Amino acid sequence: MIPEIAAPSIELSIVMPCLNEAETLAVCIDKANGYLERSGVIGEVVIADNGSTDGSQDIARAHGARVVDISAKGYGNALMGGIEASVGRFVIMGDADDSYDFSKLDPFVERLRAGDQLVMGNRFRGGIAEGAMPPLHKYLGNPVLSWIGRLLFRSPIKDFHCGLRGFDRQSILDLHLQTTGMEFASEVVVKATLGGLRVSEVPTTLDKDGRSRAPHLRSWRDGWRHLRFLLIFSPRWLFLIPGLSAFFVGLLGSLILSIGPVVVGSIGFDQSSQIFLSALAIVGYQAVIFAVLTKIYAQHEGFRIPKSRNFEWLERRFSLESAALAGLLLFLVGLAVAIVQFVLWVQTGFGSLDGATILRLSVPAALLMSLGAQTIMAGLFLGVLNVGLRRR
Repeated sequence: MIPEIAAPSIELSIVMPCLNEAETLAVCIDKANGYLERSGVIGEVVIADNGSTDGSQDIARAHGARVVDISAKGYGNALMGGIEASVGRFVIMGDADDSYDFSKLDPFVERLRAGDQLVMGNRFRGGIAEGAMPPLHKYLGNPVLSWIGRLLFRSPIKDFHCGLRGFDRQSILDLHLQTTGMEFASEVVVKATLGGLRVSEVPTTLDKDGRSRAPHLRSWRDGWRHLRFLLIFSPRWLFLIPGLSAFFVGLLGSLILSIGPVVVGSIGFDQSSQIFLSALAIVGYQAVIFAVLTKIYAQHEGFRIPKSRNFEWLERRFSLESAALAGLLLFLVGLAVAIVQFVLWVQTGFGSLDGATILRLSVPAALLMSLGAQTIMAGLFLGVLNVGLRRR
């Protein structure tokens, strides 16, 4: 057991989330305390208990750890509770299942002392013991999700989900992390990258855990939660790029078919295709509007979502008034086409018209009026977002 030390002198807090880890908790704490004693690092071991019923709390105290009870369920809740309760300048967090070796923390401490604010372990560089990681996670889940994270956020991290990581405590608290479940692992990396923190990786090993029960991790459910977080935090890829693609394909195709039918090889496209392409254009345009409004809202609320010079240019010009004017012009162009059709109908004495010709003009008219109405409503919603409020 390490001696009690005044809180301000503690350099390192080793935080472990815990939910019924009686089989492996003691060995993890002993390794962590052994590291502190061997290295001379002044530190503490904090067990963030998430409602264990197997006596994990008593085991932790008996082995010299400080137990913090976290009532809100979830991996993210447990870790944030432990981080907030810790008093070290640096925090190293890791699972309490004996899959990570808490006696070998020197690379993390060295990088933290050198000024890095987030130091991630990389299991693929350090080594994964046989049976320590399911093939689904090793060859699909972790590599694919880490690749998506690097693509969307230009992060240097190649192992987004390593459970052993160290960080400057205050820097991470300043990120205002929000997720409560397993996606907390991704949120730390994403927000640290977007927040401009100094981020690095060190090789670490992953051993087969020492539990006889099944792990808390659920492959498909938690994998989806990670992916959902990555996409929601990147409106460019969730809304903008798919939306622009759908909008231009739908708009261009609809306008081409307004001239006449098109045959590609043995496939013909006519009025029905024009209708579906117009619907595609409307959906795509709505996705683009969502992307713009999401980024503006994120900035309004203080979220760190990546921006580009193109977006900044658009943001300076996109206002309630400019959107209303642009939407009105689109609506009037579509209305003008509709009026021309109505005049032609009047000239026939309200008799029958050629259905194909009328439909080819009616579809783009309806499309332009719909896009105009959407633009006006987006401008009105932007006006709501920009209403000045005095916040508590």
